[in-house]
Amino acid sequence: MRSDIITRRAALAGLALLPGCSAITRLNTAATPRDTYDLRAPAYAPAGPAIRRNLLVVAPDAPAVLATDRMLIRPTPQTVAYLPDARWSDDVPRLLQSLLVQTLSGTGRIGYVGTPGAGPVPDVALLLRLDRFEVEAGQTLRAVLSFQATLLRDRDQRVIASRRFAGDTELPDDSAATMAAGFQALINNTLPQAVDWILDRVAG
Repeated sequence: MRSDIITRRAALAGLALLPGCSAITRLNTAATPRDTYDLRAPAYAPAGPAIRRNLLVVAPDAPAVLATDRMLIRPTPQTVAYLPDARWSDDVPRLLQSLLVQTLSGTGRIGYVGTPGAGPVPDVALLLRLDRFEVEAGQTLRAVLSFQATLLRDRDQRVIASRRFAGDTELPDDSAATMAAGFQALINNTLPQAVDWILDRVAG
């Protein structure tokens, strides 16, 4: 039943993207207001010594379907669509970048954490590849997050370490608010794991 609902929603959302749609349809779709959902960085402050290094968090690489502020749905493994009446507060790659910067800064253990174009010369760069940030619609609804993190020493571009972080959680219904809550739960669980790993490698 829930999968049928998602499939119908996805079909409606996908119609606006078909080449045969009229200009009026596209304008009406663009003018439709969408509820906006934000995600918060987890409050995480693990004990440990101060790390007097500067860390640069680069905006994640991501496939085109994720380089948007829309909520991505997969009715089947081969098809993608977007929830028609909801959006994130920023493009998904930049949202993940911001959440990581905030979480790392919140530990109070690194000299400086920032994004390209501001701050001091970095000692280490954090490269990210966002692979999944989507809802699977199968027998159950599941929010899925997956990204690859690579730490690069700035002075010689040597790779320090690389690791994939991933998680998923079942959703009780297909509302945008429920989906946002599911992704918040994934962020709360996954980002502290990534932060522990980053702090250990940057300190070494």
